[in-house]
Amino acid sequence: MMQAQKAFFEEKEQTLGVRLNDVQKQAVLETNGPLLLLASPGSGKTTTIIMRIGYMIEVLGVQPSRIKAVTFSKASAGDMKARFAKFFPHLPPIDFSTIHSLAFQVVRQTLDRQGTPYRIIEESDKPGVVSKKSVLREIFEKLNGTKITEDQLDELLTYISFIKNKMLPENEWDIAEVKVPKKVGIFKQYEEYKSTGADCLLIDFDDMLLMANAIFTQNRDVLAQYQRRYDFYLTDESQDTSPVQHAIIAKLVAVHQNLCVVADEDQAIYSWRGAEPDYLLDFREVYPEAHILLMTQNYRSASTIVKPANQFIKRNQKRYNKEMFTENAAAEPISFQALENYRDQAKYVVDQLKKLPDLSSTAILYRNNTSAIPLMDALDRAGIPFYMKDSSMRFFTHWVVEDVLNFMRLAYNTKNIAVFEKVYRKMNAYVTHAQLKALKKVQGDGCVFTRLLNHVELKNYQLEYIKHIRKTYDSIQFDKTLPTVMLEHIRADFGYERELKNMSEYLGLNSDNLLDVFNILGLIARHTRTMTEFASRLQQLETLARTSHFQNEASAITLTTLHSAKGLEFERVYIIDLIDGVLPSESEEEVEEDARLFYVGITRAIRHLECISYLNRFEVPVKPSIFWRELNRIVSPHNKTTNQPKTKKKKEPKQYLNENTITSESELIEGLKVRHIAFGEGKILSVSRGLIELSFTKDIKKFVIETCLQQGYLERL
Repeated sequence: MMQAQKAFFEEKEQTLGVRLNDVQKQAVLETNGPLLLLASPGSGKTTTIIMRIGYMIEVLGVQPSRIKAVTFSKASAGDMKARFAKFFPHLPPIDFSTIHSLAFQVVRQTLDRQGTPYRIIEESDKPGVVSKKSVLREIFEKLNGTKITEDQLDELLTYISFIKNKMLPENEWDIAEVKVPKKVGIFKQYEEYKSTGADCLLIDFDDMLLMANAIFTQNRDVLAQYQRRYDFYLTDESQDTSPVQHAIIAKLVAVHQNLCVVADEDQAIYSWRGAEPDYLLDFREVYPEAHILLMTQNYRSASTIVKPANQFIKRNQKRYNKEMFTENAAAEPISFQALENYRDQAKYVVDQLKKLPDLSSTAILYRNNTSAIPLMDALDRAGIPFYMKDSSMRFFTHWVVEDVLNFMRLAYNTKNIAVFEKVYRKMNAYVTHAQLKALKKVQGDGCVFTRLLNHVELKNYQLEYIKHIRKTYDSIQFDKTLPTVMLEHIRADFGYERELKNMSEYLGLNSDNLLDVFNILGLIARHTRTMTEFASRLQQLETLARTSHFQNEASAITLTTLHSAKGLEFERVYIIDLIDGVLPSESEEEVEEDARLFYVGITRAIRHLECISYLNRFEVPVKPSIFWRELNRIVSPHNKTTNQPKTKKKKEPKQYLNENTITSESELIEGLKVRHIAFGEGKILSVSRGLIELSFTKDIKKFVIETCLQQGYLERL
């Protein structure tokens, strides 16, 4: 047997050029019983898996039809199938498939035997299919009396998938982190609808897993049939699979236990889908006889990337004690940039790319898809082609973007009551639905604000505010007013920023994320001269985002999230938006997973890696990510000031204090006449949510209460 093994490895080295190290060879030869193969980034995992399957067939005489390989995604299954055909073109194909495909075989066979009609409920809104999103939208609106936002819909979809993949009992459905109103009731009605609300049983993709696991538990004949079908199971990317998926595989291998699990707990980044690294850490508790191999030699990256990455991930507690290493030569050290402002980030990256003679094999990685928008704008203006790996780019259809465009459409024609109806609730003027109905009954086609003031019964607090909005719109020239100026009117004069914060509190949304969408529009607006040009630019960028997903040119820069970058590699990598609150997020419970996500990003780079942060995000001070700081210290341990962010000393604001100065918020009473140090005499219109609104002779202005009190800007008259 040893001669046959040696001959196999020598022949593959000669014909394929594949030379395995000692641990890889051991993984190939360990074919009986449970094996956990922990494969560090760039360690030749796929090559080892393919060689293992080929060895089982060619040397051990295993029939290809008796081997089942389960992968995380269709793309991964296709890649393995192609790789196997390339390595072993003379052998019959192996059954590579996703766990969902395997589960659906079991479900379909059982339902067909029972004569139960069924349909798949699709997650996307495709024509001619039952849409999971449409069903959830309808249930949400019925229970909450308002339409669901796309952000809430995403959170709801993730919540339902999480519950099912974790197999949580009903008493654990009320997960505090998910802020979708009445989520448990929505989940229950969604499940009832699938069972009784259509002409047949509806099955979503998570149901396939739950149903297959239940069938195996309740029907020993079906389980035995599938246990006999395959003698060897292999699961890839097992750190990304959930408890219900593990339960299915455990049942299938219960008799022979010939299971090879390939994974890396340091790259477990899908807890929000129910995946967890604990399965790997507790592997020997489930399979006491298991062999555990550490495949830690990195063939991908320069030592100047591998060593700091290995040191960084040791900060985590939930991991095996393993050391990633490489025999590759050193390249340039990891670079760290702390820019002054977020808006400088895209320009910095583009300026760096312009210096390169070759743009191929370059990627820009980020946590959130929204980060791609300023990059797309800057790259396109610089004439640099890019490829968007993530097809989901809903920024341009986000309701905040639509609101802004409607505010602008109203500037084009203030008589347009149909446009006014879309934004009247967003103006913070508290116009009610009854007042809108009364407005629509008014004869004539004059300015909607004039018609409101002259013909609709309004509250006293509404009158001044609506007059102010009308005055602002009268001052706007649609073909001359700069888009940046219009955005500032929308934010402050029309009260949109305050309304976003109010809505966030009521609907359980993240107001910072909503304001980010608004502020990113401001970055795009800086390069346009009219509102028409601004709207056209948004359309151009939306088209670019959609079409670039299908144009993976050799010379194009790759833009992708850190999650979607897993499994890829690039000569040059830029990781952006490395600030606390983004990576890591604000949740202390997710710090270890966020560290793994950053580790995935680091290990995508072959020779060049830049980690980019900044000190201000839309004028709000932020801190460079703790991960950015830790990795920087690892790379430059003896130079504490190397590439550390430089902060500018801020001038202390001048204080104006005398015996009439207002220093307590309790003194701020609506209707009180005051003097502002810069704008003169005025009257307090409102005091709410940290802001004071003052009416002056020619204008209405808002100020931050805390600043006014601390600096003594207001005096009693």
